[in-house]
Amino acid sequence: MSRAIESSASSLPRDRLRPLRYAVRIPLLLLHALVAVPLALLALNPLAARLRIGRDTFEKAAIRWWSGRLVRLFGFRIRRFGEPLPGAVLYVANHISWLDIELMHSQRPVNFVAKSEIAGWPFVGWLAARAGTIFHRRGNTDSLAAVMATVVERLRAGEPVGVFPEGGSGHGSKVGTFHARIFQTALDADVPVQPVALRYGRDGRQDPGVPFGVKESFFANVWRVLGGARLDAEIHYLEPVAPTPDARRRMAEESRARIVQVLGYGD
Repeated sequence: MSRAIESSASSLPRDRLRPLRYAVRIPLLLLHALVAVPLALLALNPLAARLRIGRDTFEKAAIRWWSGRLVRLFGFRIRRFGEPLPGAVLYVANHISWLDIELMHSQRPVNFVAKSEIAGWPFVGWLAARAGTIFHRRGNTDSLAAVMATVVERLRAGEPVGVFPEGGSGHGSKVGTFHARIFQTALDADVPVQPVALRYGRDGRQDPGVPFGVKESFFANVWRVLGGARLDAEIHYLEPVAPTPDARRRMAEESRARIVQVLGYGD
């Protein structure tokens, strides 16, 4: 499957507008990055947590603005369908790109569970850590136990948490198996689970140029996506999945099925 995607991406006609997009977007992205440091220092502190701008605290409003602006600077038009549940909720989403966290933050700041490698990514990793991301060392049982305990703690404190139950990003051509263990946190904290479907493309189809290519580095993907044509960044908030005590596997399968149905992927 990955070879087919790599082949289809390489066979696309040469994009003559790519240099022009770089000329426009790079200066704007650098300016946005320069704004990030003072904004984060100003917003992500205990005092900002008490200041309110409309429905949000200044802290959360700043995260939403910065994240949404970042996604748009990469040439995406954000399109939201449905509404995120308020209060404490476990959001479970399919995973396509490093942009997923920023796209979801643009709608509602969330405590994400993400791979520990993200902590080392420039700007994205730093901001993710400041925004309360819970980093997990994949394949480490002790790390997973600690992560789950932290997720339950955050949920019980009334905060939303976002997870990617596939355990890694895919190529956008299908949704992988949802690992069921993380759903236990919603049962332990007694909060709802809301599936979230993500897609980057045009006319309801995933663009193969957005996900990571075979052995592609973070920097290479950022550079490639930055020069890409304008696309839609879709975020679909779906109906919550009813809690099923002692059957977290059923909750995982139902969440995945709802996402697959919206994205139109076959199993």
